Amino acid sequence: MATKVFMEALSPTMEEGKLVKWLKNEGDAVKSGEPIGEVETDKAIMELVARGDGLLRKRLVNEGESVAVGTLVGVIAAADENIDALVSGAAAPAPAAAAPAPENVSAAAQPATDATPQSPPPAQPQGEASAPQQKAATPPAPVASTPAPQTTAPAPSGGTTRSSPLARRLASERGLDLNAVQGSGPNGRIIKRDIEAAGTGASPVAMAPAGAASAPRAATGGAATADFTDVPLTNIRKVIAKRLGESIGPIPTFYLTAELDLTRVMEMRKAMLELGDEFKVSVNDVLLKAIAVALSQHPEVNAHWLGDHIRYFNRVHLGMAVATDDGLIVPVIWDADRKRMSEISREAKELAKRARERKLKPEEFTGSTFSVSNLGMFGIDQFTAIINPPEAGILAIGTSEDKLVVIEGEAVIRQRVRVTMSCDHRIVDGAVGAKFLQALRRLVENPLMLVY
Repeated sequence: MATKVFMEALSPTMEEGKLVKWLKNEGDAVKSGEPIGEVETDKAIMELVARGDGLLRKRLVNEGESVAVGTLVGVIAAADENIDALVSGAAAPAPAAAAPAPENVSAAAQPATDATPQSPPPAQPQGEASAPQQKAATPPAPVASTPAPQTTAPAPSGGTTRSSPLARRLASERGLDLNAVQGSGPNGRIIKRDIEAAGTGASPVAMAPAGAASAPRAATGGAATADFTDVPLTNIRKVIAKRLGESIGPIPTFYLTAELDLTRVMEMRKAMLELGDEFKVSVNDVLLKAIAVALSQHPEVNAHWLGDHIRYFNRVHLGMAVATDDGLIVPVIWDADRKRMSEISREAKELAKRARERKLKPEEFTGSTFSVSNLGMFGIDQFTAIINPPEAGILAIGTSEDKLVVIEGEAVIRQRVRVTMSCDHRIVDGAVGAKFLQALRRLVENPLMLVY
């Protein structure tokens, strides 16, 4: 029996995926669980696996094309099995009067702690509410720097116009007649860029072959003297915009700043280094451990706002913001309060490396109960960070520097660091946030408490 290959929700917040690379060609044998493609999600590049045995009879999405979660991207079947109904069903045009597909909330509605990837039901008919609503102003996909010749073909006999589900939805939203649009996809299939080109009067450009060099499309048609260049959003940048747009506006946020003395932290680091490289830790590692322990002592800060209730966590899963070429991602150190500083140091380095390589697994970037952002390495004295919903707060760490301070009436030079906590006032009151920072100061300024 034929198996439909859907664009799966490979992360809890994924709404669309970009088919980066097919790992199998049409006609190749595949087994259930075997990777058949690579998909760029909103967080990482992950494998799309087969859900059945047979041959990869049809690939319905080009490499480099983004489609909504739930879209049929391929068909697995026996060599002699008739798949015409499946393939034609994927290309059938939507009725002109059909209402836009409702939002797919299967991924977005999951709690932040749920790291299990969700897959669309295999028996779901194509064209039903499997794809989230997309705006008509989605930026055009990148094209090859040397445009490939158009590959158009007449519509199949019987009056059926081959088109992708996304193209049909965009055409319905814009009131375009699919019969009047030239397709540049495989076998003349109408895809998203054809609808966008039809709306602007431009000619669609065929997808470049896999491996061809690509460059962003210039706003003036690619002229070298263009005043600006439009670059399509990556999936991760789309999610950043959406998530942070949900944060700073609706969340009533206030900020608390404290300055911590790092003198004893520096002394402890020096003593640990003398014991060998395996005991080497950074100031950031010590701060992560101290924050995690302070959160375990103040569970009222280690919480999520879930609309009609607040969830207080008994375990501390610390998210640490990591800057990548594509945007910000927050890997998670699970049970950080229970781990030694050396364990936190190794895990933090490995997670940051995997984040920049886009190789994180879903369970490595979901489920955080509180987050930390450190810009001290860039020489930033202090800053305020935006809360990652539904968390109660985030701690921003600035650079450490020598300062002249007065201690017991005597002027001395001490190494200090400023931290600023952004608090969701629906969960954390001012006094609660202040007590958390008091606990953090006590731990940082007496770091032996972290190793007892």
